[in-house]
Amino acid sequence: MIILDKKKYLVVHADALPDVYKKVVDAKELIKNGDVAGVSEAVKAVGISRSTYYKYSDHVFSLAEGALGKKVTWTLLLHHESGVLSTVLDRLAQAHCNILTISQDTPINGIANVSLTFDISELEMSFESLMKEMKELSGVKKLTLIAME
Repeated sequence: MIILDKKKYLVVHADALPDVYKKVVDAKELIKNGDVAGVSEAVKAVGISRSTYYKYSDHVFSLAEGALGKKVTWTLLLHHESGVLSTVLDRLAQAHCNILTISQDTPINGIANVSLTFDISELEMSFESLMKEMKELSGVKKLTLIAME
């Protein structure tokens, strides 16, 4: 359960719910994508009534595509040498990770502190193996897992 603004939300797989909820989401998607002219056409296409649509439309949502993935935040201490950060980013790209944010502090005493947040929903190896590989890259002094969702 996720609690936002004192309202309770549940994330439930569509297979566990009555068909009507999926049809409402499908109708909303048709409208959003411009595939239909309006609500009347959308509800007809998915096979529900307008009253059913309006009853649930403000209460049933699909997860945003990005929310289906896993997000990870690492901090890394990198040697301040040309190409070190690029090597880290290249390795993440090879593992099919999607970089979301990068924050790098000014290097002090030859070490740069870098914070990376990235999506691992398409990761093609175990997360543990990825961390091990990254720690062993030349120029990576330290890698710390900060958060994972």
